[in-house]
Parts: sequence; C-alpha cells; structure tokens
Amino acid sequence: MNKEFEFIIKSLSFDENYNPSENTRITTNFANLARGSQRQENLRNTLKMIDDRFNSLAHSDNPGGDRYCLELEIISVEMDVEGKGDTFPVIEILKTNIIDQKTNERIEGIVGNNFSSYVRDYDFSVVLLEHNKNKSGFSTPDNFGDLHGNLFKCFVNSTAYKERFNKSPVICLSVSSKNTYHRTEYQHPVLGVEYLQNEPSMTDHYFNKMGLQARYFMPPNSVAPLAFYFVGDLTGDYTDLELTGTISTMETFQKIYRPEIYNANSVAGKEYQPSLNQQDYSLTQIVYDREERSHLAIEQGRFTEENFIKPYRTLLEQWSANYVL
Repeated sequence: MNKEFEFIIKSLSFDENYNPSENTRITTNFANLARGSQRQENLRNTLKMIDDRFNSLAHSDNPGGDRYCLELEIISVEMDVEGKGDTFPVIEILKTNIIDQKTNERIEGIVGNNFSSYVRDYDFSVVLLEHNKNKSGFSTPDNFGDLHGNLFKCFVNSTAYKERFNKSPVICLSVSSKNTYHRTEYQHPVLGVEYLQNEPSMTDHYFNKMGLQARYFMPPNSVAPLAFYFVGDLTGDYTDLELTGTISTMETFQKIYRPEIYNANSVAGKEYQPSLNQQDYSLTQIVYDREERSHLAIEQGRFTEENFIKPYRTLLEQWSANYVL
C-alpha cells in the first residue's frame, strides 16, 4: 500500500490585499491577521516589519537598509484520497521570494516557514484531549502523529512537490515554554547563536514523525531562539539569503503572536526557559486575538474528524501502517 496520493498545489500572494481562501484554517498566522476592520493595516505593518528585519540581517552592501524586499506566497495543498476528484486541504505553508532591488534579481527562497495543518488540529485538539480525559497523568497514544507524519512525508516526496520546489522545506516555530535551552559556543552568521535544549519537546517528537529534525538558533539582535525543523543540513543546504528570508518572516509572526518571548525587553541568557507569563515585553501595533485562536483550533479539529478522518479512516490507517519511503 505504498500509494502516492494525488496532491494539488495552489498558491496565493500574501500581500496587503490578501483574503483567506475558504479552505484556509482561520487560526493560521497569516489568515488571523487578515480579519476585522484593521485587516489591511495589519497586513501592511506585518510586511513592513518583515522587510525591515530582512534588511537588518542582510546589511552587507546595503547602506540604506532598503536593498531587499520579500514576496510571500501561501502554498495550499489539497489531497485526493480516492482519486475521485474529492479533495481535502491537508497542508498550508509559506514560500519566500527575495527581491534584490539593487540588481533587480528575484531569488527563490525557502518553502515551509509557517506550517498549518487541519490534521494536526485533529491530533492535538481531539485525539490528545480524548486520550487524556479523566486521567491523572499526561501521555500520548502510541501512534500519535503517525498518520500526519506520513502524509507530510508523502507530500514532500511526491511528484507534485518535486516539480514545484527545488529544496526540502524548513519550518520555523517558537521554542517550547516547557523546556530549558542552553547557549553553545557555535555561532552562524545569519542563524546566530545555537542553543541546545534539555530534552525533546512534544512538538519535536511530532515533527520527527514528519521526517524533520530540530536545531535552535537566536539570530543577531533577537531576544530568544527560534526552532528550525528541517531535512538534511540546515547550515549547508541553504544560502544565507534563503535563511534570512525565513528568519525575518517567522520572527515577525512570533513577535506578534508570542510577544512575551520574542518581543521581550530582555535577551535570553546562557540558560533560558521561555515563558508566556512574564510581563516585561512590548506589544506590536498589530491586532491579534490569541484566545479566539485557541478556541477555534478545537472546532477545526472536529471539522477534520467529520470530513477527513471518519470518511477515510480505514483506508488511511491501512495506508499509514504500511507506508515506507
């Protein structure tokens, strides 16, 4: 049953005129910004923050701090399970493209960056909650994340992905507030100072089932490390400009969504444990409702259960149990 499902890839520009498609998870970082009366101002300010951060990192031969700008594409992936034309939105990621305004060159950036998945909502907001219901301790089911991980690996190794993208994805997330991170002596020119953590987080285990490993770096002039999930060699497979595109995009999102960590007024030390409860931080001028986002994740998990898991459960479970790269 080493079946290759059919994946349909669509793209949409993420700019100040962006409106989420009907298949976009409304808790997704970029979709959440494009809601309400201040949607266009939110988007404009976010894109300006991304460009400014990019130019601060790519400062060589850039005296005015305005040499580069980023174009962002939202890559939406739909999957046809049975080959009958009925599709379900399984993955949504971001693609960066770098515009060098000095040379008029358009440089392809990294795909991945932000990661959105209805099936992940189902795993964390339905499966995990039901598994731990009325239990004194916390645990995960033995096969937790297996289906999701295999679907992701199947997509990345699909003909559709390889025809569209030249390199493997890199996903950039917030570090875990449950773990402690220790600064090392290694420093990359763009990624910055590397940190190691005391133990793998639940997210690390989950993303490992997607075929991804993690490293943690605090870029120059940042206040906290970011988690980078990748295949292969993070520092060898991607250029400095490609990595700069991911850092500037995802650090901007984290400043908006996790200001307690990424817009804190103090810099992470040699030993660092992130906290969403600390009060010494600054807010951006961008509107975001974190409480609403958490509530909607449960609704989206139930939506996935009814429209994807239940209709195809037997087929998906059999396929996942036998899936081999």
